[in-house]
Amino acid sequence: MNEISRRDEVSLSAAALRGAPWKTAAIGGAVVSAASFGMGALTGDGDLVWALGLGISLFALIAAIGSVAKPNEGDRVTRQARLWSLRHPWKFALLPAAITAVLDYPVQLVLDGEGVFGSAVQAMWHGALVYLIAAILTVTMKGRARSSQ
Repeated sequence: MNEISRRDEVSLSAAALRGAPWKTAAIGGAVVSAASFGMGALTGDGDLVWALGLGISLFALIAAIGSVAKPNEGDRVTRQARLWSLRHPWKFALLPAAITAVLDYPVQLVLDGEGVFGSAVQAMWHGALVYLIAAILTVTMKGRARSSQ
């Protein structure tokens, strides 16, 4: 059987994400963050840390799902990486989850004041949720990998 290393799996995930809709993901995350904080401010419960965490999570999800939504676009390497991602959704979802945790950690640390350990736990929870959602959504798109071969 063709086993690949963890490093190769990360490289394939990164190659699949290379063509992600980053601008759309950034705008979507920013809009959701602003709307979440704005609605909270109107009701008196505005929580900037929650709003930013939500925006970061949505940013990673839009990028992940957008990157595998059209597996036949991009150069040959990107197409092959996207097809691999569709066939291995649980492995692919690790990178968007890690991106979420890494981006969320400083927000938690600086703005929430939970300390180093508490911030790490919160960031990992957000990453775990992105992992689960991204993997499940990628599983639902798995038929695209079969139909595009």
